[in-house]
Amino acid sequence: MRTAFYISDGTAITSEVFGHALLSLFPVQFNHKTIPFVETEEHAYKVLEQISESFQDSGERPLVFYTIVNVEIRKIIARSVGINYNFLDQFVAPLEKVLGIPSKPEKHRTHSIHETTYDIRIEAVNYALANDDGANLKDYAEADIILVGVSRSGKTPTSLYLALQYGIKAANYPFTEEDMGDMLRLPPGLRRFKDKLFGLTIEAQRLHQIRSERRANSRYASLQQCRMELREVENLYRKEKIPFLNSTRYSIEEISAKILAETGLQRRKY
Repeated sequence: MRTAFYISDGTAITSEVFGHALLSLFPVQFNHKTIPFVETEEHAYKVLEQISESFQDSGERPLVFYTIVNVEIRKIIARSVGINYNFLDQFVAPLEKVLGIPSKPEKHRTHSIHETTYDIRIEAVNYALANDDGANLKDYAEADIILVGVSRSGKTPTSLYLALQYGIKAANYPFTEEDMGDMLRLPPGLRRFKDKLFGLTIEAQRLHQIRSERRANSRYASLQQCRMELREVENLYRKEKIPFLNSTRYSIEEISAKILAETGLQRRKY
């Protein structure tokens, strides 16, 4: 199996994202290896050895994706026996020409504690944790969005992803069996913030599988219970005109992107 290396003198997040995006276009399996913080020439030469060993073991030249600011270290990695892709070289020079100014490369600028939205994103994460599963309704006035839905429909991981990636303060509130009664109604604590609500739903069979992993053979996990709860929340969404999304076949990243696209919430990422 061919190995794909993602190398950087920083976190290597950028080289990973670029590299994975390119390789995802090909129906081939790769052995992925990420090497961050290659900040010395000694370390760079050790990386060359790893790339060479991979070539010897597999007989296929590794793919080497790298974003390295330090010129000397970049030159060392460029000498590898792999097939090398330097993302900075590919895009920086054309951009310099378009913008009419030279670039000023600096390590750790993109994913460091000094990145301009770092504090905003950490504050949003703390907010999401403090307002998970309806734990703290008194802070809903601060929310950018309030995710609602039945238990295990994806509210918590989506809230945390929106916070960490985009600096969005996302609370979430679970509709439980106790809320259902004769008919599910919007609780007063949520009605005040109806314009911030966004619903998640999921296919009953998938919900049954997820809940069974948590509480096997329980009423909570039964297919009948899942169907009843989902029917109630979807009727509520339609009655109250709450926008909602079926999360069954989407990743957390895709769910978050779709929520942002539908709501128009501003990303606080850069």
